Amino acid sequence: MNQLNHVAIIMDGNGRWGLKKKNSRNYGHLKGIKTVEKVIKCSVKQNIPYLTLYTFSTENWKRPDNEINFLFNLIRTSLKKNLNKIIKQGIKINIIGKKKSLPKDIIRIIKLIENKTFNNNRIVLSLALNYGSKEEILNACKIISNKKKKKISIEKFEENLYTKNIPDPDLMIRTGGNKRLSNFLLWQLAYAEIFFINKLWPEFNEIDYYKIINKFHKMKRNFGTI
Repeated sequence: MNQLNHVAIIMDGNGRWGLKKKNSRNYGHLKGIKTVEKVIKCSVKQNIPYLTLYTFSTENWKRPDNEINFLFNLIRTSLKKNLNKIIKQGIKINIIGKKKSLPKDIIRIIKLIENKTFNNNRIVLSLALNYGSKEEILNACKIISNKKKKKISIEKFEENLYTKNIPDPDLMIRTGGNKRLSNFLLWQLAYAEIFFINKLWPEFNEIDYYKIINKFHKMKRNFGTI
């Protein structure tokens, strides 16, 4: 049975679900939070040490201002509201992405919650916030270039990524029916098993998640060998 250490998820379909149900993309984002809570709970039950959620991409800034504002308000309220629960459940929060470009109050909340959960070890929940994989790789190249190192190994390169202390994902799930990576963990997903699900993110449930996990456990993984 394959060991599952890290699950990464592209939570796609909130907007489309919201438009279908109440003609509101923001309604879909609100309902999507419930699915996030379910997936975290299931991951803890399955003893998965690492979970990474694609929360807000560098490309998402192109969306309408009212949607961006709603998303950040949702992030604010969700982190503040659930802080004590997160601490109690032993969840360590880790933010990956270009933090400096986020609203100042969001940066303060991030620092607070990362500090408060630093010693938690039940599960590491990484939220990809203002994240873009191309930017992450370029940033790593700039750091290495400034250090003027002549020899660069894969290991040394990875030390300069946002995910430097996190193992690469074993499994990547994308809901919403689209079959693309959308600038998410392009380096880290090299050997991940990838599942594309037609269900929109608010429709994704515990049974769907468990089915994928069970399929992963039974897969034959070669990593380039026969």
